[in-house]
Amino acid sequence: MSTEQPSLPDAQALFEQAPCGLVVTKEDGTILRSNQTFSLWIGFDAQALIGRRFQDLLTMGGRIFHQTHWAPLMQMQGSVAEVKLDLIHQEKRTVTMLLNGVRREHAGGAYYELALFGTTDRDKYERELLNARKIAEDLLREKTAAEIALQRAQIELNDAYEKSLRRATFAEQMVAIVSHDLKNPLTAIKMASDILARAERTPKESKMLGHISQSADRAQRMIADLLDFALARVGRGIAISPDSLDLHRFISHSIDELRVAFAQATLLHKSTGSGNAYLDADRVQQIIGNLVANSVAYGDLQQPITVTSEWVDDHAVIAVHNHGPVIPDALLQVLFEPMTRGTETDSDVRSVGLGLFIVREIARAHGGDVSVVSKAGVGTTFSVRFPVVGTQH
Repeated sequence: MSTEQPSLPDAQALFEQAPCGLVVTKEDGTILRSNQTFSLWIGFDAQALIGRRFQDLLTMGGRIFHQTHWAPLMQMQGSVAEVKLDLIHQEKRTVTMLLNGVRREHAGGAYYELALFGTTDRDKYERELLNARKIAEDLLREKTAAEIALQRAQIELNDAYEKSLRRATFAEQMVAIVSHDLKNPLTAIKMASDILARAERTPKESKMLGHISQSADRAQRMIADLLDFALARVGRGIAISPDSLDLHRFISHSIDELRVAFAQATLLHKSTGSGNAYLDADRVQQIIGNLVANSVAYGDLQQPITVTSEWVDDHAVIAVHNHGPVIPDALLQVLFEPMTRGTETDSDVRSVGLGLFIVREIARAHGGDVSVVSKAGVGTTFSVRFPVVGTQH
C-alpha cells in the first residue's frame, strides 16, 4: 500500500492563486507584494501596485477609517480581523472587501501581511437575512394586529350575544306574561258567547256567535302554544303530570271532541293492540289537537284525516295522517323548529307556527320523540312515540 503523499503546488502558486487577496506592505502602507487574486479583484496589474500605498486604493471613507481605526489597532495589538473596507477598482467602481491583517517582525523590519476577502456572497446572504427578518417582523405585526382584532371582535360578539340573550329572555317573558293575562278576557268572551247562543237567535246572530266562539278557541290555542314556547325557551321545559292512561279509549274520546272543533274535516280513529300508557292526558290531547289542526290546515279535506294509536316494540305510538301535498325536503329539516309554517297563507286554523314545536317538546318531556314522513301520492304522517313499561298486547 503506497504511503506517498500527493505533491502540492509550490509556494509561489499557492500565494498567487490563493482564494483570497494577499498583500504585504510596509508599516506606512507601501505595497511590497500582492497576489494575482487581489490584482484581478481591483483590476490593477500586480507590478503596477508595487510601491503604491495600500490606503491610496481606498475610498475617502476607507482612508479615514484606516487612519483612525485599523492602522492604530495594527500598531497597538498587532492584528485586525474582519474589517470591512471599500476599495476603488481601476474602472472607478467600488469593491467591498473584508480585511484580516497581522503585523510581523522580520529581519528587514516590521511588515503588514493582509488577507482580503470578497463580500459579494456574504452581502447577498446578509440582504436575504435582512429581508427574511423584515418579512418575519411584518408577519408578526400582522399576526399581532389580527389577534387584537380577533379579541375585539370576540368582545363585541360576546356583548352582542349578551344583549340578544337579554332581549330574547325579555321577549319570552313578555310573551308569557301577555299570554297569561289574555286568558281571562278570552275565557269571559267564550263564556259570554256560549250563554248568548243558548237563547233564541236569528240565523245571522247564531252565525256571528259561532265565529266569536271559534275565534276565541283559536286564540286560546295560540296562547297555550305561546306559553309552552316561552317555558321551553327559558329553560324550564314543558311540565307534565303523567298517569296511567287507557291509550285507545283516551284517543277516541279526544277525537270526538276534535270533530266538534273541526267540523269541516272527517276524522277517523284506528287502534292496534291494547294496554295502558303512563302519559300526561292533557298534554297528549294537546299533541293530537296540534297534529289534527296541522292536517286540517295543510291536508286535503276531501279525504279523511286518520289518527292511529298502537303499540310498537314497547312504545305507545300516536300517528296522524293526511292526504295533503308532499312537504318539501328543505322544510322537513326545520319543520319542528319554532315559528316555522308550511305556507304564508292564513286561515282560521293556522297559527303562529308553534304547534309542531310544542308537539316535539311534549314528546321529549315524556322521553319520546316525533317524526314525519311525507311522500307524493301517499300523504303525510306524523308519528309520536312514547316509551312505556309493562305493555299488554
